[in-house]
Amino acid sequence: MTTFVLVPGAWIGGWAWRDVAQRLRRAGHDAYPVTLTGLGERVHLASPQVDLETHIADVTNILEFEDLADVVLVGHSYAGIVVQGVAHRLPDRIAKLIYLDTGPLPDGWSSLDFLPPDERTAVERTVEEAGDGWRWPFPGVDNLGAPSAVADFDVATRELLTRKAVPQPFGTYRQPIRLTREFAGEYERIAIIAGGFGMPADQLRAIIASGEGPFAAMTGPGWRFLELDTGHWPMLTAPDRLTTLLLDVAADVSPAPAAARG
Repeated sequence: MTTFVLVPGAWIGGWAWRDVAQRLRRAGHDAYPVTLTGLGERVHLASPQVDLETHIADVTNILEFEDLADVVLVGHSYAGIVVQGVAHRLPDRIAKLIYLDTGPLPDGWSSLDFLPPDERTAVERTVEEAGDGWRWPFPGVDNLGAPSAVADFDVATRELLTRKAVPQPFGTYRQPIRLTREFAGEYERIAIIAGGFGMPADQLRAIIASGEGPFAAMTGPGWRFLELDTGHWPMLTAPDRLTTLLLDVAADVSPAPAAARG
């Protein structure tokens, strides 16, 4: 049995993982879909004080209070930086770290730093004018990036996102990640490439290999790159295929020594 902890990206909650979590449980595994503070059913906790550290604590607390070990930790989109912070702090609890259509960022980078300058300026303007300076409103399904990002969206998926997406506490995008040590190979790192980057996987691999900008954090040994032919929200558009891929990735998870469980 494998333990999966599933962390959603911006504007969405643990509800987005429902279909995948159900499939993982039917296959005999444990699945913990996470709702980060201020999102989903925890939207009532949104405030200007919610930041990246809040969201990292949300996930680390689940691992610690549920006594989870040998975890396959999955972060989607924005949550890539969240699971990066969690694994950095609790490496002995992680078996595999999966970046779902996202990746880690270098020390001192924020999610906002990853955006192109023009897009960053537009987002900050929206937050000031429509989000009281601290909320990033859901931009709507028609404004979610490149066409590849919303590939496979049907009417039901569009309606679901429109109905359940909520503003993102913007402190989570402004606060940079702080890494105090180098990765020491404690867990395997896997990137699942879907439609969010707006480019073919081979092109993305070439950019990563160049070691330039934020993609420098995805170089080095211990990385595995996989592909999923769908849009940026595969838990909604391709839950069967995503579940199969997660199960394949997790198939070789072996229990950590008892001393490493903390």
